Amino acid sequence: MIRHKRLEHRFVENIPDRLEAGILYVSMEYATSAHSCCCGCGEEVVAPFTPTDWKMTFDGETISLRPSIGNWTLKCRSHYVIERGRVIEAAPWSDEQVAAERRRDRGAKERFYGHSPIGNVPAPPPTSKPTQSFWRWISDWLSR
Repeated sequence: MIRHKRLEHRFVENIPDRLEAGILYVSMEYATSAHSCCCGCGEEVVAPFTPTDWKMTFDGETISLRPSIGNWTLKCRSHYVIERGRVIEAAPWSDEQVAAERRRDRGAKERFYGHSPIGNVPAPPPTSKPTQSFWRWISDWLSR
């Protein structure tokens, strides 16, 4: 059950240590977002923006994230979509569906990065804090 039906966004350089419920923190510097789980359990949910993970759309007023947020490793196992600041509850997934998505995700990362990243984490840029913007790094990398 989704408790938070809307997320207000805040652009930040660094994600704060303590996440306020109902806020979607977006760091363009680190190409990631984080929020407190919308079911109300209080767990931190991180969605990195990479070619094989989430895509963020900002229309000047609201933010959307694609694909859906599936919290399969959390006790709540909540599943929802963030569309123009609204939180839309999605159907739960079976263990088989989750396993199939993890296989698809690993395959996408292997195809894009040319190797299998450790666990379910995408291959990082050359340094933990890039000297250039993430998007510039991606553009340079793709033009090689």
